[in-house]
Amino acid sequence: FTSKLSDVVETGIGNLVDADLAKESAKLQALQVQQQLGVQALSIANQAPQTILSLFR
Repeated sequence: FTSKLSDVVETGIGNLVDADLAKESAKLQALQVQQQLGVQALSIANQAPQTILSLFR
């Protein structure tokens, strides 16, 4: 009985760890996408003044 209970507890803990890893992996991926979008937005924002100045040349 005790060994079966121990196996069930270990399996349950393993499933929780797997779920946490999947959740954290999804969070990391979302943050990386946000960072990439931020970099692209800054790049676009930095190009806008140059484009406007080129119209006056």
